[in-house]
Amino acid sequence: MRLTIVGHLKGQLTQATRIAMDRGAAVTHAESVDQAMRSLRAGRGADLIMIDVALDVRELIEALETERFHVPVVACGVEHDARAAVAAIRAGAKEYIPLPPDPELIAAVLSAVADDARDFVFRDPAMVSLIKLATQIAASSASVLITGESGSGKEMLARHVHSASPRAKAPFVSVNCAAIPEQLLESELFGHEKGAFTGATARRIGKFEEASGGTLLLDEISEMDVRLQAKLLRALQERVIDRVGGGKPVPVDIRVIATSNRTLADEVRKGTFREDLLYRLNVVNLKIPPLRERPADIIELATHFAKKYAVANGLPVRPLAAEARVELARGRFPGNVRELENTIHRAVLLATGAEIGAEAIRTPDGSPLDATPRGAAARAAETAETVARGFVGRTLADVERDLIIDTLGHTRGNRTHAANILGISIRTLRNKLNQYDDEGFPVPPPQAGVAAA
Repeated sequence: MRLTIVGHLKGQLTQATRIAMDRGAAVTHAESVDQAMRSLRAGRGADLIMIDVALDVRELIEALETERFHVPVVACGVEHDARAAVAAIRAGAKEYIPLPPDPELIAAVLSAVADDARDFVFRDPAMVSLIKLATQIAASSASVLITGESGSGKEMLARHVHSASPRAKAPFVSVNCAAIPEQLLESELFGHEKGAFTGATARRIGKFEEASGGTLLLDEISEMDVRLQAKLLRALQERVIDRVGGGKPVPVDIRVIATSNRTLADEVRKGTFREDLLYRLNVVNLKIPPLRERPADIIELATHFAKKYAVANGLPVRPLAAEARVELARGRFPGNVRELENTIHRAVLLATGAEIGAEAIRTPDGSPLDATPRGAAARAAETAETVARGFVGRTLADVERDLIIDTLGHTRGNRTHAANILGISIRTLRNKLNQYDDEGFPVPPPQAGVAAA
């Protein structure tokens, strides 16, 4: 973990620094927002930023968003400064910590950031054998390709490979290739020099250099443009990169892990993915089975999530009732672990008794889970018949446009999620949205924190 403290908090947060370092964290101090941003551009990275509310928290949040640094921010200040605390939260800070700091509170914040979305729970024999293989190959420097359905835990498996490798104490840097516009992804990966393009007001170290010595995760690599794949291939082969606008190759020492929820061999046949890059990445393939093929993991994960979200919401930890376990075991979970996690979070909030009963195991609209493939298929057929009646007399282009825009509204503007639901690439979705916008049709804006199309 990498912690950056911004402002005149060095003395007041000495204890926080000590706790962080005891946990193996690297701590950087910056006197101002500008100095903190220079540190991030230089590739030193941060998993958490603590900032004095005496500084401009909004300026930091906006600077992070503008330059696409996805780092949680926690504001700190004297206990009685309630106005500053409220302003910091409204500006985008995740939390406010009063000073002088409470050691347990500091430890809890650091633990939450370090453990966020990294809980690795499994019991099913299929996962046991997969983790054994992942641990075995972790000691090597070979590239790894992790495949599996969306929500099955690909990034968590990548983190496991990193933590089990000799690079465990070095940075683990993740890049979502589907969430960053094509024209910005090259700069994000390889960095740029000042003046390389409009808006490049300072040198920016890319993720390759930031991850040097450690592991770089290229999430959903199938969404990367073919032209950029050629530059990535050179970086993997020669272990050097070229910053955008740079004149000198920069050596890097990294291990690359890539993930995809698509079959890359199919993408190669379509011409959207380079065959030589596939061979370079696919030295070891770790294929995660969908949750429906890991029945022993469902209850194990459900129990874990029930405890996690009870604590997170200040509720008593309650066991899963026998009926609830049966209901979960019958579920298909097309969204895999991510869907199960949301289901249990909801159940923790809905449950009223001493146990989490079957009545709390519901979908977001309050209906029971799709318990069997037959039940799901029957409901889908019924819905399709109803919807089809409204298609008569309309052009295919009109139906397609409404479907895309309605799906985008359903995902609250999240382009990546919408593309996955529609079964199209993020590039195709962006092209369609640009077309609709040019034609004057209202297009839902991007979700907060998600790159625009």
